[in-house]
Formats: sequence, structure tokens, C-alpha cells
Amino acid sequence: MTQIPFLDDMEILQLPLHYDDSGIVAIGGNLSVPSLLNAYKNGVFPWYNEEEMIQWWSPDPRCVLYPAEIKISKSMKQVLQNPKFEFKINNNFTAVINACASIKRLGQDGTWIHQEMKLAYNNLHQKGIAMSAETYYESKLVGGLYGLRIGNVFFGESMFSSISNASKYALINLCKQLDATGCKIIDCQLETKHLSSMGARLISRTEFLNELANNI
Repeated sequence: MTQIPFLDDMEILQLPLHYDDSGIVAIGGNLSVPSLLNAYKNGVFPWYNEEEMIQWWSPDPRCVLYPAEIKISKSMKQVLQNPKFEFKINNNFTAVINACASIKRLGQDGTWIHQEMKLAYNNLHQKGIAMSAETYYESKLVGGLYGLRIGNVFFGESMFSSISNASKYALINLCKQLDATGCKIIDCQLETKHLSSMGARLISRTEFLNELANNI
């Protein structure tokens, strides 16, 4: 097994990366804008609990969604026509990331979206890199997601829904916008039934890195 490198607080991931079956490529480092950009451009993202050191991941296989291939069920087509639902981009990024952190998820105790992560992604948002897609119902934020747009790749981070279909509504509308603006692929990181039902699929790490090389 490849020895996982440890980074000090000032280091960022260095190339070439060494991958092993665990999916972890490094531990330590920092969540500065340069570190995060270097990581995402090379198919790596941070994922760790608050009391742990930063862990950098590049899973194999990788779950992806091609915006042009988004699946819309008959029931969702009716939801899309609901005049009470409204879609917005970057109207309240902070509220979206806070909601993603606080929403209760089946089988999960606590959240990996802790204060350090919130600060890092808010910094990316202020730089125009991180963005949120939001669903409003009767003027109230009820669902959405956030992630990074780098070149023609969108790196999805997390999503939430406080009422039925709100996160799907945000994702479908985001896919339409991404497709219209030349974005070719959405990184979903890990497979879920929710994402698979909407057209997400698994590809190898090698395929994913090739996608990044072609679209970043």
C-alpha cells in the first residue's frame, strides 16, 4: 500500500499524486484558496470530521453527472411547472451551506461541513469560484446545493431539501444552466440512490481525471 503523505500547515498538494485503494491521497495541509483550487483541478477534495486533520480524497470509481443527461421523471416535470417554486443562483450562499450542514441525514451522526469548511467555501464564493443553486417556495429557501465551477466542470459538494423535491428542482435547473453555458460534467464525488435516479453514474478515476484534463 502506498504511504499516505502528511502535509504541514503551509503545504498544498504536490504533483504527481499517489493514489491507493483507500481513496485518501494526503493528510494535513490547509484549506486556502490556492490549496483547494490545486486539489479540485486534480480530482481531489477535502472530507474529514471537525476533530480530525484535513483528509484529501480521490475515490475510485467516481460518481459523475453529465448536465445534458439529467433524468427528469414525470412527477418532477409537474413540479418544474409549479409556479410557487422559484430557482435562484447565488442569492444566499451562506444560508445554503449552513442548511447543508444542519440537515439531518439518514445514517450520519453530525456533519463534515464544520466551521473550518464553511469559512473555506465562503472564501471561494467571494472569489467567484464557489456557487449555490437554490429553490424557494413562497419566498422561503427550501432546498439547494453548492459547489465549485472551474472551467467547464462543476464540483458538487452538498445538497439539502426541507420539503419534497426541492433539491431535485435546484439540481435540474442548475443542470440546464450549466449545459447552456458549456459545462460538460458535474462531479458528484460519491454515489447515492438520489443522484443515480437522476442520471448520475460511476466512472473510473482515470476516466474522471481525463475529463478534468479536457474541461478544466
